[in-house]
Amino acid sequence: MSIVNLYLPSPNFDERPEGESIRLIVVHAISLPPERFGGPGVAQLFTNTLDPDEYPYYASIHHLRVSAHYFIRRDGTVIRFVDPDLRAWHAGVSSWNGRERCNDFSIGIELEGCDTLPFEDIQYRRLAGLIGDLKQRYPIETVVGHADIAPGRKTDPGPFFDWGRLDLYLEKT
Repeated sequence: MSIVNLYLPSPNFDERPEGESIRLIVVHAISLPPERFGGPGVAQLFTNTLDPDEYPYYASIHHLRVSAHYFIRRDGTVIRFVDPDLRAWHAGVSSWNGRERCNDFSIGIELEGCDTLPFEDIQYRRLAGLIGDLKQRYPIETVVGHADIAPGRKTDPGPFFDWGRLDLYLEKT
């Protein structure tokens, strides 16, 4: 049974470089509007349909062309935006183990969240299940946060993301 509940295709992707293997999973956090959950903002951003007049913050980001492979809502719903075989535009300027352009060899998973609030237990369970599935398909070496590959530029998944809790769920998968 698939862990993905919904597929909303994003136009913000392209082919990975030829011969590039997927070795990294990057965990992100996002909420639109900031620190508000449950609305359509993230899906609209990833599908280029964000209305700049709907919320003041949207006027500054509606032009961005970004995506992630997956988005895990606070209720545990998992949405796929980009096939993991393709390169989603999630990491931006980034580096891991001396390699730049992490989008080339990573899968991006966004959690509905922010830097100021804890994540939901169901999100950890869904994330662990998704990581387990992806590790069966790809030679994943590690899981990192966006802040780990873009230090100083990004802070997500933030101080309230509990890596130990994720590890406990990963041990069960």
